[in-house]
Amino acid sequence: MPSYRVTLAIGALAAGTTPDAVLPEAARLVAELTVVEAKDVQLLRGVPCAVVRFESPSDEIAEAVAEHAVDGLARVVEVRSAAVTRRDGGRWTPVR
Repeated sequence: MPSYRVTLAIGALAAGTTPDAVLPEAARLVAELTVVEAKDVQLLRGVPCAVVRFESPSDEIAEAVAEHAVDGLARVVEVRSAAVTRRDGGRWTPVR
């Protein structure tokens, strides 16, 4: 099954949310729908990002998984943007 990842650019945290709670919550939301392969925090162009790698049978389902994560995270953090990529050989190809 192909690997995908959702990269979530994180903005302001909701009151009572700690920075270290964001990545586990993002991974938990993805895991509600599919198998999580990995999770990481990255700093991309100065913006903190939660990155969750997961399995999906198609681009459409991968996009739905990403939307589920964005919608769920909206309760605890501002998601500035979300990008879905698919693993093609040795590179990540944008899906949307």
